[in-house]
Amino acid sequence: MTTPDLPRRNFLQAIAATAAAGAVTSRWALAHEGEHSHSHDEAPFQISLAEWSLHRTLRDPSKELTNLDFPRLAKEEFGIDGIEYVNQFFKDKARDEAYLTELKKRCEDQGVKSLLIMVDGEGQLGNADTAGRKKAVENHHQWVDAAKFLGCHSIRVNAASSGSYVEQLDYAADGLRQLCEYAAPHGINVIVENHGGLSSNGAWLAVVMERVGMDNCGTLPDFGNFHIRRGKDPLSFDRYFGVQALMPYAKAVSAKTHDFDEKGNEINTDYFKMMKIVLEFGYRGYVGIEYEGRELDEFAGIRATKALLERVQTKLA
Repeated sequence: MTTPDLPRRNFLQAIAATAAAGAVTSRWALAHEGEHSHSHDEAPFQISLAEWSLHRTLRDPSKELTNLDFPRLAKEEFGIDGIEYVNQFFKDKARDEAYLTELKKRCEDQGVKSLLIMVDGEGQLGNADTAGRKKAVENHHQWVDAAKFLGCHSIRVNAASSGSYVEQLDYAADGLRQLCEYAAPHGINVIVENHGGLSSNGAWLAVVMERVGMDNCGTLPDFGNFHIRRGKDPLSFDRYFGVQALMPYAKAVSAKTHDFDEKGNEINTDYFKMMKIVLEFGYRGYVGIEYEGRELDEFAGIRATKALLERVQTKLA
């Protein structure tokens, strides 16, 4: 029997993963639904704010705003009570208990809940080199500890790797399993975003989740990050197909927005169609606003995204 060529094999895996996603509400989704179950008279999902939506504001020295201001900004400016940190904005503070205590106090003062920390720049969990993979896992330990201290449910990681399609499955699953084994006793989930490379192939990432096979390993489907390869020869995975493949494992959801039409709809993603997919899998948790556009300033972009999500809430309630 001849082995199918790689693109065909990838396509078949995509079909298989998405078919499985559509047919089964997995143990991950069921577990998550239990954490966030709502009565029928409440909104079908909650709205949170990802700190990356404010990355230009936080990096602008003239604004004099830091990560410590994030809880107040979320609540006072946008009326949002769930926040998702990005470790880049407090990179050297993961083990600084005084800093974390102050951040936690500011959340409590505002009535804001810390949900997760998005972790970048700590090495490839899917490193092809065994020692490099182990080092990346250890680099992430401090963020598991910080997430636990702040009361988060998860850290968001990347599944970057190198090698063939199948080799990267093995490397990423191994690194994630090691990190999940560390995080499990702390009650912290390790969740992977589709964030470039093969992680932006929804089918590949779904197979990685199956290979890890741990309850505290999951996904963070991002509506806009299905670009496997950018540049002059781009390669993308269908965003609706991708979210469908990742939702059985989802422990958070990222509502990526760039630009809006005159009716307030996101021009790249049909939010009513996309959120219908999300809810069909029994997800009732937070959906995090992640505005990355340039047409509106960050504050206006966040407000436009929130208004769109609120219209979706009303229609799909």
